[in-house]
Amino acid sequence: MLWLAWLAGNMTMWMHEVVAAWRMAQLTDSPLLVAGVQAAGTLPLFLLGLASGALADSLERRRFLAFAQAWIALTAAVLAVLAATDAMTPVTLLVLCLLNGVGLALRFPVFSALVPDMVPREQLAAALTLNAVAINLTRVVGPIVAGAVLASLGTVAVFVLNAAMSVLACWLILRARVATHARPAARTPMLSAIGQGLRHVHGSPVLRAVLLRAFVFFTQSVALVALLPLLAKRIGADATTYTALLAAMGAGAVLAAFALPRLPAAAARDRIVDAGVWLYAAATVAAVWAHEAWTLAPALALSGAVWLCVANTLTMSAQLVLPTALRARGMAIYQMSIMGGSAGGAALWGAVADRSSLTTALLGSAAAAVVLLLVTRRVSIDERAVLEPCHSPGAARGAAAVE
Repeated sequence: MLWLAWLAGNMTMWMHEVVAAWRMAQLTDSPLLVAGVQAAGTLPLFLLGLASGALADSLERRRFLAFAQAWIALTAAVLAVLAATDAMTPVTLLVLCLLNGVGLALRFPVFSALVPDMVPREQLAAALTLNAVAINLTRVVGPIVAGAVLASLGTVAVFVLNAAMSVLACWLILRARVATHARPAARTPMLSAIGQGLRHVHGSPVLRAVLLRAFVFFTQSVALVALLPLLAKRIGADATTYTALLAAMGAGAVLAAFALPRLPAAAARDRIVDAGVWLYAAATVAAVWAHEAWTLAPALALSGAVWLCVANTLTMSAQLVLPTALRARGMAIYQMSIMGGSAGGAALWGAVADRSSLTTALLGSAAAAVVLLLVTRRVSIDERAVLEPCHSPGAARGAAAVE
């Protein structure tokens, strides 16, 4: 039931991303505003992630997840009303993308915390891959559905469908039978709970390495996604072709999800992330020089495959070293590193494209990826470090405070 809710919720996420980005590209030609859709959607996951994780560790997680999905449904309904009344402006669209991001910020840490409670440790990697399949399967299907509805019925219908799918996800969550996790007898004040999570992460060398590598990777990799609407317009793509390009990115990720378990997982995690940076940079360069949809699609498929492999590797490394009582807060901090990099990177590369050109921004992101890899490649998320308990004073104090 929860996996189906995750599937439906991610359908709404990708459909919103498609229609919001395309709508902004129709409202304005400003690269900064177009990239701002991506930044607005991810910024709340950076700003609110830790507070959301603290709430998820202290409240009943299933109901908290249902509330988050209901928030997303309400945002989609407001977008539908504004689109129907032709009251949508670039500013209102950015504000509502920001509010949609608030719902995502509430949703991600609590779902991440639920998964390890439902599967044994030896099946965690497979469970995370299954969830990644849901994300990237909807990354294919979502744009296709959004594109078909957009082409035939318009943006209003896409937002209405998003609201309906979000309500369905909320219902599935409430119907799911999930064991209540052990919560502290006395509720910890919010600031104290946040402090416990920060101390634990600070005291864990593995978590610090994961956070750094995630921040660096997503800062440079977001450029291709954030500026894709303008890249599509440059080759003369219409709404249908644009959604097909997004579907190609998702298809690459789905194929990678099936190939990832065959990679040498434990000792190769650092190499997976290192290779991912190089390949994503290559995919970005290939996308810049593609002048037709059929040459751009393979580059996007490669970028999607690399994104899946890197994200799944980093997520599993973080999940394995977090204790149950701190898992939502730890995953929230991990989320903050991803979304902080994504929001900052989208704003950065959007500004570069606004002041120079689209080509300069994308090639700059690819060059930055290689430079940042050379700086951070000695920061290890190796399996031996992941499986070793964290004995540093900060981690011990964080765990002891929760106990």
